[in-house]
Amino acid sequence: MAREDPDPIRIAQDHLRESARVKGLVASECGEAIVRAAELIATAFRSGGKLLLCGNGGSAADCQHLAAEFVSVLQKDRVRAALPAIALTTDTSFLTASANDFGFEHVFARQVEALGKAGDVLIGISTSGTSANIIAALRQAKKSGLRNIIFTGKSGGKMNDLGDVVIRVPSELTQHIQESHIAIGHVICELVERTVSGEW
Repeated sequence: MAREDPDPIRIAQDHLRESARVKGLVASECGEAIVRAAELIATAFRSGGKLLLCGNGGSAADCQHLAAEFVSVLQKDRVRAALPAIALTTDTSFLTASANDFGFEHVFARQVEALGKAGDVLIGISTSGTSANIIAALRQAKKSGLRNIIFTGKSGGKMNDLGDVVIRVPSELTQHIQESHIAIGHVICELVERTVSGEW
């Protein structure tokens, strides 16, 4: 029997439907954690603190994306002051120097040690929940008095005990976890904007 050729339209539709299904589960299962994360970040901003973010690969891109939303603005019709958010994934001189001299495991923890202070918040993003450099950063954040928010996948990996808030996307597929992570980040940013703008 001849093998059936894959249908690219069906592949695209299946991917998008599964992504939507996962986001539906996030809406049902993660709402409370999302709101709690937004509250922690808004409290930090209102108290003069800042938000740090770290992740690898696609999660590194998500860190930069979300930091940009906070420093710039998510919704242009909501006028507000700039909010201090720093992606720890962007300083290539530091990242390459530290990784070359001391290994990649501590590239984020070192920046948390240098830049973080009590009252700040760290978002650590890891789809697997096992990224050694994110775990090291979360541990350093706890040591330095930061609050930890974790974006991860279904199991939480090795990070479940390291977060003040752990948002576990109920999927084991990296791409769908990442698609939900950026949606979650946008929701958190909107909730924070509404809070700091005095809408509630």
